[in-house]
Amino acid sequence: MEIDTFDSLLAAHPGGVLLKLFVEAPALEVAEDAMREVVGEVLEQSELLSAWQITKCEVELHPEFAQQSLDAADGPDAPPADPVVRAAQHAEARAEATAVRLPGEEAEEMRVKVRAMAPRLTAFGLESFGWCEGDKESGVDREHAELAAGALVYAIDLLVDQLFHDVQTLSEAKTSVEECDGVLWYLDDLPEQFAAQYTVRFARRFLVTAVSLTGRLTRDDFVQLGCVAEQFLLNFLLREAGVVLDGYGLLYDGVASAWEVFAGEVLEEDGFGLWHETAGEDGERDATIAEAGSLDVDRWFAPFDGRSVIHPYAAAEGAEREIST
Repeated sequence: MEIDTFDSLLAAHPGGVLLKLFVEAPALEVAEDAMREVVGEVLEQSELLSAWQITKCEVELHPEFAQQSLDAADGPDAPPADPVVRAAQHAEARAEATAVRLPGEEAEEMRVKVRAMAPRLTAFGLESFGWCEGDKESGVDREHAELAAGALVYAIDLLVDQLFHDVQTLSEAKTSVEECDGVLWYLDDLPEQFAAQYTVRFARRFLVTAVSLTGRLTRDDFVQLGCVAEQFLLNFLLREAGVVLDGYGLLYDGVASAWEVFAGEVLEEDGFGLWHETAGEDGERDATIAEAGSLDVDRWFAPFDGRSVIHPYAAAEGAEREIST
């Protein structure tokens, strides 16, 4: 029996991670069994996750589908003929007790923790996120600006750890992303037309670039993004921060607005454009992505100009190529 997975949500919390999968299955029991088996297999096959356990596994019927079934019933009290929908009705009565969600006290604890991390993003003040002291018309209040800044700091550990995982996965497979069957966090989200060029060497350079970039974000010597690889990485960091806050119910509209201001300042001020998953809403950004994507991936580590800071390990291959020519 085939089960289609069409979306997912992954969020970290103090006790581990929350994984929410959206699937299309003929019955709730089938969906739960299939997803438990798949996640268990991923944990078993990954050395880094081998000690992890599935502590809670529950399934819900999508509210929209449940409502459609209820609306189609003969009467308000008539049980649906479909046993799957009947099960959903029973589940609805105990939804508060069984829904996969973090307790309110954990969400509040996370909110306080993330806001406290905002000052560690020393390369940028809250004004870079749209907050202006004494100006209530700025559009972004202090709390949302602090959540936006603090979430980027919080997401640094996740980004770097998961890139280490990607490097290890490719190293063990001794292949490129195009031929790798292992689970990858970020490398398979890069432009797929270059998947054959995402080798172990590339992954290591990408990881070192991430360490260099995130280190500069937490110092006061940040000048600009240095290369195309850093553009990809900062967008991955923004995405990771969004997933973290969303998992705790903290992804407010104000936070999203703060990141828009930040992206406009950091990712577009130098004229190199912005790459992100929703590219296509902006024709100019699409053009910039296409131009960057047409480059050899080695050029992704080439400095934009003399002010660009590129880690020697990441830049070494490009430098050797320049010398040889």
